[in-house]
Amino acid sequence: MGVWFEGSNEIECSIEKVKNSLEDPGEHYVGVVAHMPGMANVSLVEQGTDFVTIRTNEGLMKRTRIRKLMEAERVVVELDEEYEAGSSVTARSHFLEEFTRTDAGVKYRVSISDVEARGFLGFLYRKFGRSKMGAAFLKSCKTYLERADM
Repeated sequence: MGVWFEGSNEIECSIEKVKNSLEDPGEHYVGVVAHMPGMANVSLVEQGTDFVTIRTNEGLMKRTRIRKLMEAERVVVELDEEYEAGSSVTARSHFLEEFTRTDAGVKYRVSISDVEARGFLGFLYRKFGRSKMGAAFLKSCKTYLERADM
């Protein structure tokens, strides 16, 4: 499968703030996911050197094979995600996130690919969830990293 969603936005923060946030992937992804629409309860279940497991009010999110490349002007993160939304649908996907220093802050680009979700609800998710989910990830990452208390 190919790219399901690709988009970018500008985040008003420094590349150093992004690097600091990603030093603890569990805290980072719990913070990002907590800012997504409909997420009332988000908590870290487990964390290892290259994975995090997050429980939300909708289900269980497993982000695995987290790989980070940190350069002076850019940060690249790749990961695989499996999201079990209750008993109705399990979605699997691959994320590529790029944070690049700009004059105004950081350009954030996310690409979601290789999306799999079985059954009728999975079909609806694959067919109609693309722009909604992609836009939610862009916005929630921006909101999380622009917080003053980080």
